[in-house]
Amino acid sequence: RLVRSAHAKGANIILIQELFEGYYFCQAQRGDFFQRAKPREDHPTLLRMQKLAKELGVVLPVSFFEECNNAHYNSVVVIDADGTYLGLYRKSHIPDGPGYQEKFYFNPGDTGFKVFNTKFAKIGVGICWDQWFPEAARAMALQGAELLFYPTAIGSEPQDTGLDSRDHWKRVMQGHAGANLVPVVASNRIGTEIVETEHGKSQITFYGNSFIAGPTGELVVEGDDKEEAILTAKFDLDQIKTKRYNWGIFRDRRPDLYKVLLTLDG
Repeated sequence: RLVRSAHAKGANIILIQELFEGYYFCQAQRGDFFQRAKPREDHPTLLRMQKLAKELGVVLPVSFFEECNNAHYNSVVVIDADGTYLGLYRKSHIPDGPGYQEKFYFNPGDTGFKVFNTKFAKIGVGICWDQWFPEAARAMALQGAELLFYPTAIGSEPQDTGLDSRDHWKRVMQGHAGANLVPVVASNRIGTEIVETEHGKSQITFYGNSFIAGPTGELVVEGDDKEEAILTAKFDLDQIKTKRYNWGIFRDRRPDLYKVLLTLDG
């Protein structure tokens, strides 16, 4: 329904939230939740989205819980506007904390950061926790990404009701846009979800605030924390490319000085 509504508003590339098929189950460590995982091949949701992409002529990055033999991943498949499967990205950075216990379910992604050459643009896709890491955004930009997409599930912190990372979350991604001169699109959930855990009920209120940022990090359009919303923005990619080249950021990079980034302790 939402994809069709976005298409009706003129959208060419449509971003659905992280693990959108059901509630965000990672609030709990429960073995039965592994039953939600399915292999990519013949995955019913992915097959349905391939048909939808082809019918509407839109590009769909689709999040799903992937089973691959004995491994499990938090993954995205990118489907082109003719329904073609363009490839798979597996979430690289896996969080672990109260309410967001993803390390119980997901292996660290092994695909590396990827760029997909879709009908409308070269796009990079990170997944939720990936959005906090400037290295991931830069890696995708270096590979030619013209737009960066982040499907997301983030909200309140069960262990600290006073902690609200919403504005921090937005500013970090706006920084990715500005640092790389590449628009950024983030799609997040709204509403409260309660999950039965081994220690009782856990509750997260997702703070929405999905947004699209332009190539200097400016907020172009954003949602709120209460209402379902479809956000659209239009970008002239050739104009942005010229701006990116003129700014000289990629010309003046010094990869030979960045080897410290390959270490954990600096």
